[in-house]
Amino acid sequence: MQILEEDVIPNVKEWELAEESPTNEIVRKLGKEGLLGIRFPKEYGGLGLNYKYQAAYLEQVGTVPAAGPVAGVIGHTEICLPALSRFGSEELKQEFLVPAIAGEILSCLGVSEPHAGSDVSQIKTTAKQVGDDLIINGQKMWITSGMKADWICLLANTSTKSKHSNKSLICVPLNSEGVHRVKIHKIGWHSSDTAQLFFDNVRVPVKNIIGEEGSGFFYQMLQFQEERLGMALCNLQALDRCIAETIDYTRNRQVRGKAILENQVVYFRLAELATEIESLRAITYQAVDMMVSGEDVTRLASMAKLKLGRLSRTVADSCLQFWGGKGYTRDVFISRCFLDGRLNPIGGGADEIMLEIISKLIGISPSNR
Repeated sequence: MQILEEDVIPNVKEWELAEESPTNEIVRKLGKEGLLGIRFPKEYGGLGLNYKYQAAYLEQVGTVPAAGPVAGVIGHTEICLPALSRFGSEELKQEFLVPAIAGEILSCLGVSEPHAGSDVSQIKTTAKQVGDDLIINGQKMWITSGMKADWICLLANTSTKSKHSNKSLICVPLNSEGVHRVKIHKIGWHSSDTAQLFFDNVRVPVKNIIGEEGSGFFYQMLQFQEERLGMALCNLQALDRCIAETIDYTRNRQVRGKAILENQVVYFRLAELATEIESLRAITYQAVDMMVSGEDVTRLASMAKLKLGRLSRTVADSCLQFWGGKGYTRDVFISRCFLDGRLNPIGGGADEIMLEIISKLIGISPSNR
């Protein structure tokens, strides 16, 4: 992809060191080329293609040798826009979806809070209706692109009903009075800005609720499946690269008169890891086929996300060990993958949540009894 090869990849090292990347500019360039709207409807500026084309795009994005520069791009299309596109009013689509697909504005998702991450039902942020407006109070954590985004797809409690039917997704412009942003520093994803957001009597129109009031929990569960599948697709190339670069390094690095790769413990381990990556690819591609067919991908998307989380740790850790001291420097891809990949078992739903979902869907969770 020319934009990645010319405008992103050559700058990755500089952006990582600076802990900053021009997400808005990257999104603008991708939008201009029509790449942000691959699977979104033509009437809103998209291409209207099926999800296989989106999958191919996401895999290509995964060739960028760091998660940070593209995290905001993927968050923009995979976790902020699906619910708006599927359930939003025509007015909201014109105000937020159309310019987002065009790359004119950058979006972010606001679900997690200081005391509510994996258990989404426990969020405390409120959006109380006063006349024709909503008054929002609360805070959100771990918001990718939170420092740069123009608007947030915010999950908040809009009533006092049960915890699964009192939530709504709301389009909130982040230049609204009462919004405060604080940058969060991380051990990886350095060039992806991550923020804690505070909402102090922020006022937006009631019409900014996406779809039906009280359906936000359901809408967000659907968005999570797209996020998880997108994460798997984006990381396939990175995992492949870990293996390929480790093979090249261990083939050329000599220890006691022979290449490191000639040790059975090394080439057996790399063969095993390559096989595991192919199993992730198979699960992910099957989920893509199901997505295209309009089937429920929750089970396979959760399995792909779980497998990705496990492999992100084992592949990077095993490969880094074979690099020795050089693997513990900033100079090589494997060390960045080691740090960036550690978020995969946490972000987008922790491994433990994926296991809960899978157990329930295959009928072995205590909740099934």
